[in-house]
Amino acid sequence: MSSRRARLRRSPKHTASTIALRVGAVILSAVLMLTVVGAVSASALVQSWLKDLPDYKAKGAFDVAKATLIYSADGKLLARLYLENRESVPLENVSPYVTKGIVAVEDERFYQHKGVDPVGLLRAAVRTLSGNTQGASTITQQYIRNTILLDERTDITLERKIREAYLALELEKRYNKHDILEFYLNTIYLGEGSYGVESAARTYFGKSAKDLSLPEGALIAGLAQSPSRLDPYDNPKGAVVRRGEVLGRMLANDYITQKEYDAAMAAKLKLKRSAQPLDGIYRAPYFVAHVKKQLQAQFSPAVVFKGGLTVQTTLDTRLQGLAEAAVKKRLSKSSDPVAALVSIDPRDGYVKALVGGRDYHKNKFNLATQGKRQPGSSFKTFVLVTALEQGMPPTYRIDSSSPAVIPTKPKAWIVDNSEGSGRGMMSLSSATHLSVNTVFARVAWEIGAKNIAKTAKRMGITTAIPSYPSIALGATNVTPFEMASAFGTLATGGVHYAPVTITKVVDRNGKTILQAKPRGTRALKPEIAHAANDVLTGVITNGTAGRANIGRHAAGKTGTSQKNRDAWFVGYTPQLVTAVWVGYAKERTVIVNGSRAFGGTTAAPIWAAFMKPALANQPNLDFPKAGQPKYNTSKFHIPASRPPRVTGMSLSAADRKLRGYGFKVEYVWSSKPKGTVLSQSSSNGRIVLTVSKGKDPTKVQKPRPKPSTPTSSSPPATSTP
Repeated sequence: MSSRRARLRRSPKHTASTIALRVGAVILSAVLMLTVVGAVSASALVQSWLKDLPDYKAKGAFDVAKATLIYSADGKLLARLYLENRESVPLENVSPYVTKGIVAVEDERFYQHKGVDPVGLLRAAVRTLSGNTQGASTITQQYIRNTILLDERTDITLERKIREAYLALELEKRYNKHDILEFYLNTIYLGEGSYGVESAARTYFGKSAKDLSLPEGALIAGLAQSPSRLDPYDNPKGAVVRRGEVLGRMLANDYITQKEYDAAMAAKLKLKRSAQPLDGIYRAPYFVAHVKKQLQAQFSPAVVFKGGLTVQTTLDTRLQGLAEAAVKKRLSKSSDPVAALVSIDPRDGYVKALVGGRDYHKNKFNLATQGKRQPGSSFKTFVLVTALEQGMPPTYRIDSSSPAVIPTKPKAWIVDNSEGSGRGMMSLSSATHLSVNTVFARVAWEIGAKNIAKTAKRMGITTAIPSYPSIALGATNVTPFEMASAFGTLATGGVHYAPVTITKVVDRNGKTILQAKPRGTRALKPEIAHAANDVLTGVITNGTAGRANIGRHAAGKTGTSQKNRDAWFVGYTPQLVTAVWVGYAKERTVIVNGSRAFGGTTAAPIWAAFMKPALANQPNLDFPKAGQPKYNTSKFHIPASRPPRVTGMSLSAADRKLRGYGFKVEYVWSSKPKGTVLSQSSSNGRIVLTVSKGKDPTKVQKPRPKPSTPTSSSPPATSTP
């Protein structure tokens, strides 16, 4: 037997027929007692047995375990959650060969008795005493035993038989035969983990119960007697013999003709199992796993796995397919890192797509919702927003020299730029576009790590963020789920909507027991969100995320953690915010196509491959507009390192050396070559370079005339003695 089927097998300890065999003479006594019960039962003994009966009048008293169904926003079945693999169907959707076979072999007087069959009891008793076997319980009694008296089904006592009979009589007063047969067919265990005829039909023949042929229907009807012993996968010969017995009873009861009987008896057994996942998940497994976790947080396990809930979710199967394809196309090799992707509509928090790993059946750990990893420079977004809130304009210039020495205690925090050298004095905006570490380390020290952590929390980060400066560079672990949610706050102009995956839950009776009501919370002032969006748009148009350019209004931030162990891009439009993380489950340097991965080179292309088709039919909306925040540069005092000395260099070389600092050039006449920096000074915090413009033409001396030389006509010089 395969391990899969071993897990599916459920073997009840006692079936209806074995119980009847064991009670033999007890059944004879039961007939007498039932007569008393039918006459309103004045016996004190019987009355005592009936005292603590379950409340059979209560709504749901006879409910059986029923699978919870999870649907996408576009009506696709995502999963069935169950402890018992049961799919209830109306009697009209069951082949008449099954219904007639069940009645013929389990309770041929079903349509004549009123829940208990005295004739059947006597016949069973006589046959038992003579050494033959025959079950005594009616279909109604079997249903009682498998529902309201389930906890007592293994009790071989007269008391249990009386209680069962009494409840069967009461049930038949409240429901007609059609309903009771439907209840029974959706309840009985039929082997291989299948409860009810619909599940059994799919398990043994790969089709719905309404499509079963006569030999197929007869085989399933015969399994009720002993589903484990007669399992056609394990015991095909025994199953076929039992099928013949059922066909014989159907013929004897005129349910089929002799011709039909002969053809069915000659039919070969052809088994086919439906291609249904073992765990009941049909698509988007990581999303379903997250939904299941949320359901268990709201309801008891019994309700989730046995309560027959109908769960409506936010998932868009088209977007889910695009997300999975975008990841698979760019990380197709088995040696490639894995990716997580979360896409949310920022306007209501509805999660539209979620990829949590490569293969759910191999690794169920959800990297999208459970995988907390360092976000690297993508966390600089919260530093930017905090700085804007405190009055620092995007044009404010900060020293980008490397390394930056931040005077933390007990030991200074030394920060280097990933590219090594600095770029002089840079604006906050440019430093964001190019993701310059030293600028953000200095800004974080100035505005306070505690304030940055508070901003992240307001925007949607639910992980507790410690208040130390290195969080500015992403030195704390968060999930892609959180990052997508937080960046969505900027997309809406500062309003945060908590992520939503479940929109509605309806119980088995059609009552709505949970309804999502998205409510936005103002997390940022509109003007702050507007300013941040302007800056983060530049990350895509002229910064580190050029590969995320999808030809429409979009903004975002790249991130790469230390030693390239995590690559991120979190980007957004007004309609959709998507976080992409790439890495390994066990942290190590991420290599893609032979090169170290960066957020801009690895995560951003996946983001673009998903977002472009996802928004193909959406208008190219711009972000919400607002006025300019109130800035106050005088409150910031970020020390700058001394600019490098450039005296003696050419002006072009000095310009490269001082890039970002901003300097003024004063030209003077000099004997030095034109363009040479003669001196370097500072005036009002600005560098002043004195540069040679060459020699002063007004001060160039005229050359002295050369002395004349004698000609041949002149008299010869005389020598002096």
